[in-house]
Amino acid sequence: MAATQESSAETLQYGRVVSVRGSVIDVRFQENLPPIYTLLRLPLGEKIISIEVLQQIDDHRVRGIALNSTQGVARGMRVENTGKPLMTPVGKNVLSRVFDVFGNPIDRKGAVTDVTWKAVRQAPPSLIQRATSSEIFETGIKIIDVLLPLEKGGKSGLFGGAGVGKTVLLTEMIHNMVHKHSGVSLFAGIGERCREGEELYGDMVRSGVLGNMAMVFGQMNEAPGCRFLVGHTALTMAEYFRDVEKVDVLLLIDNIFRFIQAGSEVAGLMGLMPSRMGYQPTLATELSSLEERIASTDTGAITSIQAVYVPADDFTDPAAVHTFNHLSASIVLSRKRAGEGLYPAIDPLSSSSMMASPAIVGERHYQIARGVRETLAQYTELKDIIAMLGIEQLSIEDRALVYRARRLERFLTQPFFTTEQFTGIKGKLVSLQDALNGCERILADEFKDYPESALYMIGSIDEAKKS
Repeated sequence: MAATQESSAETLQYGRVVSVRGSVIDVRFQENLPPIYTLLRLPLGEKIISIEVLQQIDDHRVRGIALNSTQGVARGMRVENTGKPLMTPVGKNVLSRVFDVFGNPIDRKGAVTDVTWKAVRQAPPSLIQRATSSEIFETGIKIIDVLLPLEKGGKSGLFGGAGVGKTVLLTEMIHNMVHKHSGVSLFAGIGERCREGEELYGDMVRSGVLGNMAMVFGQMNEAPGCRFLVGHTALTMAEYFRDVEKVDVLLLIDNIFRFIQAGSEVAGLMGLMPSRMGYQPTLATELSSLEERIASTDTGAITSIQAVYVPADDFTDPAAVHTFNHLSASIVLSRKRAGEGLYPAIDPLSSSSMMASPAIVGERHYQIARGVRETLAQYTELKDIIAMLGIEQLSIEDRALVYRARRLERFLTQPFFTTEQFTGIKGKLVSLQDALNGCERILADEFKDYPESALYMIGSIDEAKKS
């Protein structure tokens, strides 16, 4: 009788590997087939291979994707059905710590205690739970607050190719969140290089902001299933602070393109037919499952800023197009402006924000932002004439406009706290009112007799008079 019960337990909880193809593992169960997204465990020496069920092939077989290396896995090995999905720790004690996708701390500071574990795949908040009013999220960065106001509880994208400053801008926003707002920050490193993760962690320690943030990494060398779930893991931690602690959360994702890329790899491994330009046919659904969880509710807001790598700077790429659909603000970083030394290298004419309307930001802010945009747009149109004929051939009015636009461009640069060690210039946190006053006074030609260099890399406009 005891042997029969033991055999029954074996049947219910365990299966056997029937095939291994890279990260894809098929497992056979006699009965009680595990549901989709159940986590299976395969002990292999000292390590444990975690497998997430993604497909039920027939009455006895499931197909899953391994979340770590499958080296050494063979047919016939025993697999345990945990009966649970992938879980991650949530609670106050996750702050100041660094985790992997499984919720294991990777900062060599020991285990995390006094936390609860929650499934990483969660449904988005229902429409009735969501806040209906729109609020502005101040970043302390002039060009963003004036021209591209971010939505509190919204999603903003940082678009740009490699090396134009996406990660630097994200790091600065973490710094400003801690010093300007009373909330917490979550950083999701999707497909990060280990060098980038180490540098970011060091920057957070040096700037003193690690105490109010947690970091989750899925490194570039890890399995695609692991990289795909890192964003969900960080978001589950963020939802705890929004829903239980009732505080505002800043969620930074670097890089959302690598989330899409990991999903494409998983789809290819699972044998799904590729869609346009080789992307997975489920791209829109997978991206929505992550993005729709980022929302503002009655208890708090998760404001997300996401770096979006644009392949070959092609904004018609499906990854960029689908990401655009979820965003309330799009911040486009320009390689040309970076080459001119205009940091942050944000292109104000290619970037946009749905918050930049008089009903949300107010009439004064709207008119100042509109005046700045018009001035910069007219200057862009005159650049070809200046290049061919010289500025002397322009009319007096056009010349005045060019000088005004160049002063605006330089005033909208800003030294960052996170780059102090490289530039030697002390970082500045500028309030929205100071930024608006500066733009308004430049548009009124109050600084036409000041050299352009006096407005470069300053905080408030009054610093130009001191230089």
